[in-house]
Amino acid sequence: MAERFFLNLKMERVWQREYANQTEAKTDITAYIVGFYNCNRIHSVLGNLSPSVFERNRAAKKPIVVSKIT
Repeated sequence: MAERFFLNLKMERVWQREYANQTEAKTDITAYIVGFYNCNRIHSVLGNLSPSVFERNRAAKKPIVVSKIT
């Protein structure tokens, strides 16, 4: 899983930019991960939904009711 993440990070962000220094690279990559990858980017494991949409849908579902009869 980690290898796939880093490949996506490189293809979608790092290889698309030229950084002046390491600080600029860290700032840009952090903003990408926090602002886009974790919130907006669709993930196949979540049914091709973004994490924010997946969590919103999950929260809207009614909880499973457990019978009191045992």
